[in-house]
Amino acid sequence: MKALTYHSSKDVRVDNVPDPVIEQSDDVILRVTATAICGSDLHIYRGKIPAMKSGDILGHEFMGIVEDAGSGVTALKKGDRVVVPFTISCGDCYFCSKSLFAACETTNPGRGAIVNKKSVRSGAGLFGYSHLYGGYAGGQAEYVRVPKANVGPLVIPAGLADEQVLFLSDILPTGYQAAVNGDVQRGSTVAIFGAGPVGLMAAASARLLGAEQIFMVDEHPYRLEFARATYGVEPINFREVDDPAELIIERTGSRGVDASIDAVGFEAKGSAVETVMADLKLEGSSGKALRQAIAATRRGGVVSVPGVYAGWIHGFLFGDAFEKGLIFKMGQTHAQRYMPKLLEHIQAGELHPEVIITHHMPLADAARGYEIFEKAEEDCRKVVLTPGGPAAG
Repeated sequence: MKALTYHSSKDVRVDNVPDPVIEQSDDVILRVTATAICGSDLHIYRGKIPAMKSGDILGHEFMGIVEDAGSGVTALKKGDRVVVPFTISCGDCYFCSKSLFAACETTNPGRGAIVNKKSVRSGAGLFGYSHLYGGYAGGQAEYVRVPKANVGPLVIPAGLADEQVLFLSDILPTGYQAAVNGDVQRGSTVAIFGAGPVGLMAAASARLLGAEQIFMVDEHPYRLEFARATYGVEPINFREVDDPAELIIERTGSRGVDASIDAVGFEAKGSAVETVMADLKLEGSSGKALRQAIAATRRGGVVSVPGVYAGWIHGFLFGDAFEKGLIFKMGQTHAQRYMPKLLEHIQAGELHPEVIITHHMPLADAARGYEIFEKAEEDCRKVVLTPGGPAAG
């Protein structure tokens, strides 16, 4: 089959690789009908994620048709059309029993990314996201093996196009969890740092939950204009505004917002000092977006972090967070918890995640899709790849 494989920083290729096969009784083999390039895929593309091996198949946002199923699969059958969550979760362990699916203790034989790990078990395995997270083959391919298929894959009813539901795999539940973690409700004020796909899904979710005022901070005018026109945000371009947090405070009666959402993560554009420290491996992540989020949030408010972080951070300003009494909620998304309800919102016409798509490309052009997305060319917001033809409807 054809699949997009990693070779080194900014070197990804569509190669011929062996077809996946059933390995465990609760596996299915999925024929992929649509797959997307995620913002967190760019961390891999830029060579920022360790434990990648040449030939690893990328991609964790995908959906398709069940082609084969192991003898232990009871929730799906051949021919079912499903969206697959990006986390691989058993459904039975301590954390899965609490609906904390991203913390599943049984699916990741890799080390995970915790630096001071002690004897803590690794969290859930992830599709296409390095051997830190289990080394599972991803879904930017014609076919993919889906382990633990009784837990997570969501059957999609007829009448919905792939592009309407594809983002249930990751960015829609990620944006929604970010808003829920921020305790966003009717009348809330929210600041979202980052107008990439997750930031846009967070804005859509905040509106769904009743937010009254949403600020969005980014550097790309085309993204900010889209967010303003689509979700009614108040755009702030940090290339034009020296201190976005100060402006947000001024516009909220000198208090700050109820919740800030950091949808940027560890590759935020930081200071010159932070850039040098990151290059020298003296810090794992830039703290720029987090510092802005802490500053922009009112006393007693919430900082919600869906953006990926790793290791230690220079200039975290934990004392400021303490003095303001802030609440922090963060982590990988428990996608399985939210997927059914979000599907209902899509069916009811209350969410339209597909509107962020700007590029439809065949899988064969995936490398170019990564380049366009990484460089923010052609006003790119989101790239959807289709192996073997147009998306199903």
